Amino acid sequence: MKVDEITDSIIGAAIEVHRELGPGLLEGVYQKCMARELELRHIGFEVEVTIDAVYKGTKVPNAFRMDILVMDKVVVELKTVEKILQVHSAQLLSYLKLSGKQIGLLINFNVPVLSQGIKRVVNKL
Repeated sequence: MKVDEITDSIIGAAIEVHRELGPGLLEGVYQKCMARELELRHIGFEVEVTIDAVYKGTKVPNAFRMDILVMDKVVVELKTVEKILQVHSAQLLSYLKLSGKQIGLLINFNVPVLSQGIKRVVNKL
């Protein structure tokens, strides 16, 4: 699958989860339901993938944790916030840089219509 096809599939799964549950739940609930929806769609993923960091030549193990990594290509960061802030995009961009991935999706489930809560972030490698 190409990256655009993967992101389209992730967005479709997120829309289905949001359609079923609506806004207002905790992030962990959406994460579990996204995992189930990705399974149902036969899309490979990992949940809570840890990333090491390097600080001044010293490895810092398990420094960060990505919510979902889909097909080892797309980092998905889930939120349940009033609105997506610049700091959320910066966090996802940091995950992309540290993991060497190029594309990430920031998905905020705390919106009336999910399309209002999706942001694509690109790491220009």
